Amino acid sequence: MISFRMIAAILLLILLATGLYNTLKPLPAGLSRAAPARVLYDARLIADVTWRTASGERMQSHGIFNELFRLVGQARKLIVVDMFLFNDSAQDDSFEPLADKLATALIQRKQASPELVVIVITDPLNTVYGGLEQPHFKRLRDAGITLVETDLRPLRDSNPAWSAIWRWCCQWFGNTTSGGWLPNALGDGKVTLRSYLSLLNFKANHRKTLVVDEGDRLRGLITSANPHAGSSRHWNTAISFTGPAAHDLLATEEAVMALSGLPVPEWPLPADNGPAQDSELRGQVLTESAIRDAALDVINQAGPGDRLDMAMFYLSHRGTVKALKAAHHRGAELRLLLDRNLDAFGHDKNGIPNRQVAFELRQSGIDVRWCNTSGEQCHNKLLMLRPADGDTRLLLGSANLTRRNMDDYNLETSMLVTGPGQLEVLANATELFERLWRNGPGSTPVLSLPYADNADESQLQYWRYRFMEASGLSTF
Repeated sequence: MISFRMIAAILLLILLATGLYNTLKPLPAGLSRAAPARVLYDARLIADVTWRTASGERMQSHGIFNELFRLVGQARKLIVVDMFLFNDSAQDDSFEPLADKLATALIQRKQASPELVVIVITDPLNTVYGGLEQPHFKRLRDAGITLVETDLRPLRDSNPAWSAIWRWCCQWFGNTTSGGWLPNALGDGKVTLRSYLSLLNFKANHRKTLVVDEGDRLRGLITSANPHAGSSRHWNTAISFTGPAAHDLLATEEAVMALSGLPVPEWPLPADNGPAQDSELRGQVLTESAIRDAALDVINQAGPGDRLDMAMFYLSHRGTVKALKAAHHRGAELRLLLDRNLDAFGHDKNGIPNRQVAFELRQSGIDVRWCNTSGEQCHNKLLMLRPADGDTRLLLGSANLTRRNMDDYNLETSMLVTGPGQLEVLANATELFERLWRNGPGSTPVLSLPYADNADESQLQYWRYRFMEASGLSTF
C-alpha cells in the first residue's frame, strides 16, 4: 500500500523537478540575442525629466513620446510597437493619458493608410492576465490593428517557489473578464482570483520599442518609457536611430510574435538601410541576458582614470554589484544615481533593493546619490563608461540591473552605443548625467540628493533584499 508520506514525497519531487526545469529550460528561438555592432545613422538621445522650481511648481519634458507620436504620424508601410505598460491607470486625472494618445495616433494612422501594417505587442499585465477588459486594446483591434498579448508561459520562471505549483494547478484554467470579485490592485475594476495567481509568477514582456518606416528607411526607437498615465511623469531615456540596427530590432520583435503563436508576415520594408557613408557611431541591439553580458563587460573594462556613470531605477543583480566594487578597487571613478524606490503609482514602497545595495556600495567607498523625485520614478536604465583613452560606451533601454531583468526571465531590449565621446549622442548622454548629478543641494532645480537623505543601513533589510533577489519572491 502506498503511504501518505510516499505520495507527499512524490508530489514534492514533481514540484521540485518542475521548478528546476522551468528555471533552467532552453529559451524559445530568437531570444537572448546580441546583434552585430552596426553603424547608426541620424541617432538621437532623448531624455524626459520632471523637476520642481524654487516655488514648487512641477515642470517636465516629454520628448520621448513627442518623437514616438511623430514617427507614428508619418508612417506609410509599417509600425511595430512593443510596450510593457499600455494603459491609463493613475492616481488621478492630472496624469497625461499616454495610452489613450498612442492608441488614438495608431488608429488615426491606420485609417488614413489602410494598407499600413500595424502590430502592437504588449504584456498581459495590462488586462491583469485576462481578468479585465482593456478598452484601448478593443479600440485597436476594432480598427484592424493586430494586438499581441505576449504569451509568457514559454519563458523561464523567475519565482519557481510559486510557478512550479501554478504550472500544475492553475495555468489550465484560463481567465475571464466577467465574474471578477477581487479589487484590482493595479487600478479600477474587479478581477478574478486567477488574475492574482498569474500575477505571482512575476514575469513580463518588459520591452519598450518601436520600429517604423521613415521615408526609404527603417527607424528604431529603444526606450525605458511606457505609454502609461501613471508613468507619465517618470524620468526616462530613449535612443532613436536608422540604419541596419533598425532591422535587427525588428528581428527581435519577430521572436516575440513567434513566441506568442503569431505568424511573422512578409514585412513591407523600405528598400534602403540608410546612407552609404560611414559613421563612427555604432549600435548593438541586445535582448535578455545579452544585456547582462554587455553591462558586465562595460563595468569590467573600467580601470584607473576611467569614469563609470549609472542612472538606474533598480540595481540588485549580484554579479553587477560585485563588478562595480571591483571596478572601484581598480581605480575607476564611479558615480551611481539611483531611484529611491519609495513610490509606485501612489503606493508607498520601502526602498528595497536600492537602499540596501547603496549601503553595500558605500561601504566600499563608491559615490551614490539619489534622484530627487516626488511621486514619480527615476526610471532610467543608463550605464556609461568614459575611458581616459578610447571610445565611450553607453548602454540604455528597458532593462534594470536585476536578476529578473538580466538573467533570461523577462523579455528586455537595450542598445550598446559605442563611439568617440564627442559625437552628439554620447556628448548629450554625458551632459544629461552631469546635469542630473550636479544639480544637488543649493542648486535650482535640485535633481539629486546625497546618500544620507535616503540611507537604510539595517542588516535585517539588507538580508531581506538578498533573499528576495535570490529566490525571485519579489517584484524587482
